[in-house]
Amino acid sequence: MSNSSVNNMSQTAQPSADGNNQVDAYRRRFMGAITGTVAAAAAITLVPGVFLREVHAADVTPRPEDQPADAKIRWGMLIDTRRLTDGGESMVEACKKEHGWGNDPKARPDQQAQWIRTVKVTDKLTKNSFTLPVMCQHCETAPCVDVCPTGASMKRADGIVQVNKHTCIGCRYCMMACPYKARSFVHEPLTDQLPHSPRGMGTVESCNMCVHRVDKGQIPACAEAAPQAVIFGDLNDPESRISRAMKALGGEQIRGDLGLNTGVRYLNI
Repeated sequence: MSNSSVNNMSQTAQPSADGNNQVDAYRRRFMGAITGTVAAAAAITLVPGVFLREVHAADVTPRPEDQPADAKIRWGMLIDTRRLTDGGESMVEACKKEHGWGNDPKARPDQQAQWIRTVKVTDKLTKNSFTLPVMCQHCETAPCVDVCPTGASMKRADGIVQVNKHTCIGCRYCMMACPYKARSFVHEPLTDQLPHSPRGMGTVESCNMCVHRVDKGQIPACAEAAPQAVIFGDLNDPESRISRAMKALGGEQIRGDLGLNTGVRYLNI
C-alpha cells in the first residue's frame, strides 16, 4: 500500500487603497455564499453529485420481513482514510456500542472479541503512516464460507457475510481461512447481550454489516459514526452514491491480489 499527501496552497492578494471598498464588498458576498451553502447542504462533496456527509440512508430501503434478501443487491462500503480524522476509532466505538462486544467480563485482554479494529500502515520507503479500520470485508468469494463444515459461516444473497450461531460448532476453521483476521472466538460465558445481536460462548463472530439495521432501511452503525468518510450502499446499482464515487475515484481492496472481490473498499491506502 502507498499513501500520498496533498499540500494545500493559498495566495493572498493585496488590494490597492482605492479598491478596498470593492474588495470588502466582494469578501462579504463570497463569505455569505459559503455560509449559505454550508447551512443549506451541510455536506462534503466527494465528486459532482456525490456527498459524503449524509447521515440518512439514501440508498437503503427497508426489506419486508416476509421477503428474503434480494440477490439483485450487493451491499458494500467505501471508506476514505484521509477523511478519518481519528483513524477509525469512532467506527470501532460505534460498533462496540451497537453489538455489545469488546468488554466481555471473564475474557482475558487477548481474548476479547474484535469485530472491527484499527490498523496502522507504514510505507517502508517513505515512512509515511496512516491508520484505517479493518473488519470483515464481506468477500464475494469468502474463504470463511468455503471452509465451514456446518454452513454456519454463510453469505446472504445481498452479499453480507455472517455467522449462524445456532449451527456454529466453534471449530475456528473460518478464523484460520480469513486473510483479514476479522473473526473472533468467544471463550467465556457472556452477560447483558443485546437482542438484535446474539452472541454465545464457543462460537465465532465478526462484523455482520449491521444486518438488523440494513433490513430496516438504516445504514451500519460504523458508517453512521463517520459520515464524512464512509459511503454505504448498493454496489450493483450504477446510480447509487457508492457506485458513482467508485467510478469517479476508484476503490482499492486490501489484498486485492487474492481475487476475493471484497464488499469493503478504501480510498487513499
